[in-house]
Amino acid sequence: MLRIFNHYVPANALAQFFLDGVLVFLGILGAASFRFHAGLGLLGQVAPSALVFALVMVSFNGILGLYSGGPTGSLYHTLFRVLLSLLASVPIAYGVFRLLPWGGLEQRGGEVTAILLLGIVLILRSFAVGAAGEPLWRKRALVIGTGSEALTIEKSIKNLRAAAIEVVGFYQAANNDEVMVGISRILPGATPLLDVVREHRINQIIVAVRERRGGSMSLKQLLDCKLAGVKVLDLSSFYERVRGQIRLDALKASWLIYGEGFRQGWLRSLIKRAFDLGAALLLFALLWPVMLLAAIAIGIETGFPILYSQERVGQGGRVFRVFKFRSMRLDAEKDGPRWAAKQDDRITRVGLFIRRTRIDELPQLFNVLRGDMSMVGPRPERPYFVDQLAREIPYFAVRHCVKPGLTGWAQVRYQYGASKDDAVQKLQYDLYYVKNHTLFLDTLILAETVRVVLTGEGAH
Repeated sequence: MLRIFNHYVPANALAQFFLDGVLVFLGILGAASFRFHAGLGLLGQVAPSALVFALVMVSFNGILGLYSGGPTGSLYHTLFRVLLSLLASVPIAYGVFRLLPWGGLEQRGGEVTAILLLGIVLILRSFAVGAAGEPLWRKRALVIGTGSEALTIEKSIKNLRAAAIEVVGFYQAANNDEVMVGISRILPGATPLLDVVREHRINQIIVAVRERRGGSMSLKQLLDCKLAGVKVLDLSSFYERVRGQIRLDALKASWLIYGEGFRQGWLRSLIKRAFDLGAALLLFALLWPVMLLAAIAIGIETGFPILYSQERVGQGGRVFRVFKFRSMRLDAEKDGPRWAAKQDDRITRVGLFIRRTRIDELPQLFNVLRGDMSMVGPRPERPYFVDQLAREIPYFAVRHCVKPGLTGWAQVRYQYGASKDDAVQKLQYDLYYVKNHTLFLDTLILAETVRVVLTGEGAH
């Protein structure tokens, strides 16, 4: 994992991103040279078009999730994303090669060549290395501990192929530790830890032991490994780097106070506000026809009102009214507030569509312009549920130190949730965002939101 502006990005994803871009760029130049017998002068004129096309397409492929290698990377999803990429490449190639110079070369031939090359690169990379995008290299990890935490860590790594980590084995922290992993995968505990690390070529140690009991795991052994160049991670660091979460069960108030992150400076607030205004105005200019059609469809199906407003809790615990397109019946809450559920019979037919495509959230652009919300942040909850969750979930109020968002890290990393357990899972992602939020992370989340909308992931 590489840390870029406080956010951890899989190194393999970046490698695949740049490799695809270089292949497409060089492929277009090579094809132009072969087909048109272009010299260096003409290739120099082709290069800007080839570079722009390569950058735009690999960025679009990244938005589609072709470099994520996540748990949804099945063959079906890969085929769907490749098809979307190829369909998008047609207008993109037409625009790029018409606007930028091709010199004396035939423009139409260049456009077709670029699209064919992109298709070949996508197919070769997607299926030669596996449907989910197998990493180009893996780090060999040793897990300290054999209990439930060690087992959870291994499952997390298996579900996130982009983590590019291979669990070589487990090392017991103490002879009386519980054993919930395969006996055959436990490495000899009598052998000194540093010797085990060297014998199995370990790059990384993950300490899956919550309590540092006397006689449990010698800190000196871990220090020897770290001084030998092996990265050592505790549970909190592992989940933050690999899962993009801050786990509540591994969180202490002292870590929130003394740890890095959780910066709320005036410069960050100023930059974020400028970003919010620019993004909200741009989206409104692009999507107002979609909003108009949604309003007409709602009016035809269930009549007025088209919009509904609801109290939500914002930054600092301040209550404001959020706007949404109405997706439920007029009497949806005649029995009082309750969580939305799967197959909710209160949702109308138009409402089901606008929820799946996130169109129902678009009126919140007005909340962003008013300053109640940001483009990216934790989703605002109703005061009724906030009071309940704050009593039952530790550190829930921490999410209110930033403005709520139209979309958020939890929304693109976790499926739609409508229960206390789901609220706990989403809070762990929200805490990661509050700790590490930057303009870079906001941009990534907006790109991920486009992917979620296009592929329908997590819709409810």
